[in-house]
Amino acid sequence: MLLKVSDFLDKVLGFIEEWVLFISTMAALISLFVNVVLRYGFNYSLAWSEELVREVIILTTFIGCSAAIKARSMIKIDALAQIVPALKTPLTFFSNIVTLIFAAMMTYYGWKMALLQTATHQKTIIMEIPLEWLYAILPIMGVMMFFRTLQVIYLDIQELRAGTEAA
Repeated sequence: MLLKVSDFLDKVLGFIEEWVLFISTMAALISLFVNVVLRYGFNYSLAWSEELVREVIILTTFIGCSAAIKARSMIKIDALAQIVPALKTPLTFFSNIVTLIFAAMMTYYGWKMALLQTATHQKTIIMEIPLEWLYAILPIMGVMMFFRTLQVIYLDIQELRAGTEAA
């Protein structure tokens, strides 16, 4: 039952990650392209285009963290694991636990920052997007990173069990 729920959540989160990354990146690219054409072709510039790109970079960075955890493509220094191969598994679990701690901190402090922005009613300068929407990305992505890391840990444990049973 838990495996079915995990698989369903994996599919839903994967769908959300892929489409939000695609749509937001395309919107930023199109707005930048239009801005460049207007700037150099018609000597006119869109003020909101650069602000949109900045917000998209923030969004895609955090969604990309969750997607990178799932794809196991987080940046790691594995020199010690290459020198002493027996340490690869313990270091992998240590790395995952540190990622869980980071995701929990990101959720907690991101929530506090979003609440602070809600209390101050601040908005972006040009597009007037409420900043609590931007800061809400932090706790949401913290939860997604936490879930993705738990998935990776579960898969690593399953892989270890399969390896010990085969041996």
